[in-house]
Amino acid sequence: MTQRAELATMMDRLAVDELVTDYAVAVEDGDWTAFRELFAPDGRADYRSAGGIEGPVGQVAQWLAESLRVFPVRQHLVVNRRLRFGVLERDRGDTARLRADYVSALRLAGDGSSAAPDVVRGGRYAFGLLRTDDGWRVREVVAREMWRRPQGGDTVL
Repeated sequence: MTQRAELATMMDRLAVDELVTDYAVAVEDGDWTAFRELFAPDGRADYRSAGGIEGPVGQVAQWLAESLRVFPVRQHLVVNRRLRFGVLERDRGDTARLRADYVSALRLAGDGSSAAPDVVRGGRYAFGLLRTDDGWRVREVVAREMWRRPQGGDTVL
């Protein structure tokens, strides 16, 4: 690999890392406009294993906005990112897959007497990414919840 190719790969890795960080921050902040802009025009999200829905990003963003309204305090950590370029169909070097673990802490609106989260959950994301004229975008994301504290309940992502 030439230095130019290595530099391009490093720049792509940094751009994808920023995209995933922006994804987590948009969810934390409830910035659903920014959330939608992170996706390709045909982008989809699947949160069914976390008690949510699957569908086009606009529909999912609306569902998230409604569902997470009861949790004014959110922290969404995305870690252990494993990135592989060029694995989607018809690849020309402009696609990637990212697998990453997540931990999400949610706190219900209350009297402020406790800082402890009401729900903490963890799982794994599978992102399908696409390079567009506007940079890297999410084509699809699937969240697979693996654990939750407290157990049970109908709490959403």
